[in-house]
Amino acid sequence: MRDYAKVSPKFWIGKTGKALRKQGMESLVVGMYLMSAPTSNMLGLYYLSIVTIAHETGLGMEGASKGLRGAIEAGFCAYDHEAEVVWVYEMAAYQIADQLKPDDKRCIGIQNDYNDLPESEHLRRFYEKYAAFFHMKNMRDFGSPSEAPCKPLRSQEQEQEQEQEQEQKKNPLVEQAQLDPVKTIFAFWQKVMDSPKSALDSKRKRLIAKALKNYSPADICRAIRGCSKTPHNMGQNDRNTKFNGLDLILRDADHIDRFIRNDAGQARASAGSETIEQTNERVMRELLGTATPAGDIIDMVPA
Repeated sequence: MRDYAKVSPKFWIGKTGKALRKQGMESLVVGMYLMSAPTSNMLGLYYLSIVTIAHETGLGMEGASKGLRGAIEAGFCAYDHEAEVVWVYEMAAYQIADQLKPDDKRCIGIQNDYNDLPESEHLRRFYEKYAAFFHMKNMRDFGSPSEAPCKPLRSQEQEQEQEQEQEQKKNPLVEQAQLDPVKTIFAFWQKVMDSPKSALDSKRKRLIAKALKNYSPADICRAIRGCSKTPHNMGQNDRNTKFNGLDLILRDADHIDRFIRNDAGQARASAGSETIEQTNERVMRELLGTATPAGDIIDMVPA
């Protein structure tokens, strides 16, 4: 993680800021976030999932996706959805320099950082844009064209916008256009439950896939978020144990429905209608169905 990032006060009144502002508040927030994100680097080319943008900006999946689209349309950045890699076009020039001398030690660091990047469609274009200015010597090519794709015709844009609006109406939290809803939902659970080391194994894949037969990705994410809002499940119980694993949240329709209600603000506090002992007894009965040891943190890997 970088210690700091350069953001000029002129951002808000300059060409870039104005272009993002025209796209809407979400694009302005996403643009500022991309320049200062915890995972960002001086190249402006780095891995960043839309789920992370949604969570850390507070925009939610719909707002983050809308903001990212607007930033792309404003010419601020590009996003490789398959690799989940973002490229902020001018960030390297602004964070490093317009040009470096050949003997500047930063040139070696730039090349090394470039070499360590995950594969994406942006690698060739980044090299072509900055190689001469930063004296880079080795280009990586992930099969992307050197030229940016042609802008679609207006009629095509209108059709795409109509399709996006229809999808958003159906699903205001998670867009259906995600390439793999199972991975997206799991990434959302990792982020909300602060469990980055957890693995998407076959058991978790089956749990999510089974839930997707009856619930939309948005509803499943609501259930996950609802669990995170439930004090007892998050460790506020006499055992100091978290019951926030996917095998509990997605166990059946009753569990999913209950956590969705909790997300809407109906979570029962420990001092509510049932006592702590009653809550513990109820949760233990639910857990006994899978013979999970009461003292373990269910489906979680310590961060």
